[in-house]
Amino acid sequence: MTAAAGYVGRFAPSPTGPLHAGSLVAALASWLDARAALGGRGGRWLVRIEDVDPPRCVPGADERILAQLARCGLMPDEQPLYQSTRGPRYQQALDGLLHAGLAYPCACTRRDIEAALQAQGLVHERHVERPYPGTCRHGLGGRTPRAWRFHTQRYQSKIPPAPIQQAQPAIYSIASSGVSWTDRRLGPQFQDVARQVGDFVLRRADGLWAYQLAVVVDDADQGVTHVVRGEDLADNTPRQILLQSALGVPTPQYLHTPLVRAADGEKLSKQHGAPPIDDSQPLQALTNAAQVLGLPSPTGIAGIADALAFWVKAWPGTYNSPL
Repeated sequence: MTAAAGYVGRFAPSPTGPLHAGSLVAALASWLDARAALGGRGGRWLVRIEDVDPPRCVPGADERILAQLARCGLMPDEQPLYQSTRGPRYQQALDGLLHAGLAYPCACTRRDIEAALQAQGLVHERHVERPYPGTCRHGLGGRTPRAWRFHTQRYQSKIPPAPIQQAQPAIYSIASSGVSWTDRRLGPQFQDVARQVGDFVLRRADGLWAYQLAVVVDDADQGVTHVVRGEDLADNTPRQILLQSALGVPTPQYLHTPLVRAADGEKLSKQHGAPPIDDSQPLQALTNAAQVLGLPSPTGIAGIADALAFWVKAWPGTYNSPL
């Protein structure tokens, strides 16, 4: 299915800490893309709190994030949606995949998976995801199920070699060889999900819902047509496109923004101690984020509202307009 008419964008932070410089880049880009959409008439912009992993969430971080966004003039058009309230919908989606034979229980521990991959001669490389070896694909062998996985191999292999659906020629296509899509900044992309990722997790061994399923269900239910997020999440896109297809829900357009990196070259992140933005000087924080996005400096502009309006006008000339 293709995305619905109109424009609905979203910013979906995890409340594991306050916004830092990298997350503000994604928030600003998502907000600007929505406000510049439809020939400047503007679309809707939502905020979703992705608190699906409670052990990692910091109490009060959601309120801090929303306050930081407000200080920067980035106000959503609806009340935020919290993933922690969405368990029944995720279960409904999982049940549908199970009924279609596209999900299965998995009893493997990390150690089991590591041993199976070593037996196949696959050596662990940093930042390189290794595919699930398929140990439980044909049954648990009497073991107790721990997690639930998407049957990537089965779904992808049943699709003909030629693309069977293409929303608009440049957006995405799925074939038995893999998923092709066009990112609005990164350009044409391709991944053979079955070979490079394997059967990925939908519900974790600790009972928590996996990111891939939650984000696909939420984007569909919220009517999201355009996803603007950090480049570190680009690798998730083909998995989400497969899930969207399997669940029969629309596929949004994607734009992945530049990353802000620390002095050691690593992506700026909360896990690596990235400091929060200085929201006592929101205009400076926004200007720094705009520079990362390649937007011009708002010379002679002193207020946040005027700066945001300036960047909205500059946005279509900096990033290609929605496909």
